[in-house]
Amino acid sequence: MRADELLRRYLEQRREMGERELVLDGLTVDEVMRLIGAGRAMPAPGARPGAAPGPPPAPPSERPASADWRAVLRGAGAGGEAAPAPAPEQPAAASVPPPSPGLVVGSDAHELFGGPLAACASVEAIAALVRECTRCELYRTATHAVPGEGNARASLMCVGEAPGASEDASGRPFVGQAGQLLTKILAAIKLSRDEVFIANVLKHRPPGNRNPRPEEVEACRPYLARQIELIRPRVIVAFGTFAAQTLLETKLAIGRLRGVVHRYHGIPVVVTYHPAALLRNPAWKRSTWEDVQLARRILDSA
Repeated sequence: MRADELLRRYLEQRREMGERELVLDGLTVDEVMRLIGAGRAMPAPGARPGAAPGPPPAPPSERPASADWRAVLRGAGAGGEAAPAPAPEQPAAASVPPPSPGLVVGSDAHELFGGPLAACASVEAIAALVRECTRCELYRTATHAVPGEGNARASLMCVGEAPGASEDASGRPFVGQAGQLLTKILAAIKLSRDEVFIANVLKHRPPGNRNPRPEEVEACRPYLARQIELIRPRVIVAFGTFAAQTLLETKLAIGRLRGVVHRYHGIPVVVTYHPAALLRNPAWKRSTWEDVQLARRILDSA
């Protein structure tokens, strides 16, 4: 199949899925230009099969040069309605390229939950609800609930998976070996535990530190969402697979989620490895350092 036909079918599929902005993963600008140069105009949205095609795209030599591949795609007839121009990005340091956009969950407007959570006006009020929570069976085997702790006006929020044995015994998040490593990670980007807010997806420890079950995640999700809504951090760092997948409502592996900036109701989300995983795999420390440096840059530019 010809390259222009492949490109046309790909773009039609993305449009049918409701996408208005396109990221051509794995293709350089030059490759896209070559495909468009050989391509034919796509039919406009709603056009009937067999309808007469519109005028052919201008030859590559007659098209205006542009560094924006979106404009080139639109000029080649790849889009239907004109998509809005992308917002200008903040200038980045010469040695650090700007992060790529990732997944987007929710809108910039913060949405309230119904029931008792809607009446919670502080993280302390949420903590009181968590300590009385019986929404799932985990409260039966846990010693203490672990609602989270830290600065209620934090610019950075750390979200982990679930309490471990040390956290269950103390009622505080990230106080075991993984917690000590988290403290060092934060210090490396010039932040202390008192300056951030630390929480987990689950508020009670799963027996034997097993993986969270879907019904447990769903039971605890509103508490975490309301905490984020009240704190309104400038950036969230999701530590580990379950934290990332819960916040971003995805099943993608952590390796696919790292290195880009996602959005949770307008708040930038950076995904990295859980400190406990770093204790088992020290080779991941460099990647984690790069991730938290990205979070630091977002804070500095906010």
